[in-house]
Amino acid sequence: MPPTPTRIGLQIPYFNLPGVEPAGLLDKLTEIATTAESSGFDSVWVMDHLNQIPGVGTMDEWMLEGNTVLAALAARTKTVSLGLMVGGVTYRNPAFMAKVTTSIDVLSGGRAVLGIGAAWFEAEHIAFGYDFPPLKERFERLEEALQIFRAMFTEDQPSFEGEYYRIHEVYNNPPPIRGDIPIMIGGSGEKKTLRMVAQYADGSNLFGDVDRIRHLVGVLQGHCETFNRDPAEITKTRLGTLIVHEDHESAQKVKDARVAAAPDPARAAAMITAGDVDSVGEEIQAYLDAGLDGLVFNMAEVYDLEQVQRAGALLKKLVPAA
Repeated sequence: MPPTPTRIGLQIPYFNLPGVEPAGLLDKLTEIATTAESSGFDSVWVMDHLNQIPGVGTMDEWMLEGNTVLAALAARTKTVSLGLMVGGVTYRNPAFMAKVTTSIDVLSGGRAVLGIGAAWFEAEHIAFGYDFPPLKERFERLEEALQIFRAMFTEDQPSFEGEYYRIHEVYNNPPPIRGDIPIMIGGSGEKKTLRMVAQYADGSNLFGDVDRIRHLVGVLQGHCETFNRDPAEITKTRLGTLIVHEDHESAQKVKDARVAAAPDPARAAAMITAGDVDSVGEEIQAYLDAGLDGLVFNMAEVYDLEQVQRAGALLKKLVPAA
């Protein structure tokens, strides 16, 4: 499989969009996604959560199930790749997840990406009645799931027997349009997460400042050497928040308000890139120079279509094509 087809990604982080009632959500989400598509973004992502998460909003805010959103957008977009940023391994049987993702791939004409991680939001698990195993077990489940995903994407009737999951001569028809589906693993764990990226994945989505990203890219390269894998086969991206206005000061005001309201202000400040086109461009370039192939941004004002256009045009200039 080629590297994950993502260089410039837009994540839609919330669904309480100003002036939009539930019945109007699909039309507004379509406007956002098609604006992103026409402005230079090559992928659109949604979170895999059942409640809103701290740092973005309160748990009682609207949240749509991620794969359902991707299926709807598959019918209303033409070129962007579509994925969860990222799916939680605890929420679905991995064979079912492979089937759902394959269905989105077929219905979109081959544009699905399977984003996956070990899951982290314990309160959400408790609320919806999901088990929340210790981290060690969640990583073990993730590794078994990755093996099932690839087998179901590429083999005719694969079988797998693990400690947590199993499949037996399973059909996954119709198969993925491209003969496989890119897998992106989200997370920055150096020993387990990045090792699994090197062993199983086509994309790695990381977190951190410029120095941290540079370090993590080096760690991933080391794991690739262990598995005799070319690091260029793996698309390396970072998820952050973007606020890009025509003037620097107004963008900074939005950032300051979000940081002040965040449960962890220091972490929120580190996640947000804010300013005018020139200042934002300098910060984005620093991340690319640290070894990334691309960037995925959620936007604090994702409902602002002019800002989506501005961001897409800027990123298209800065981020090299695959």
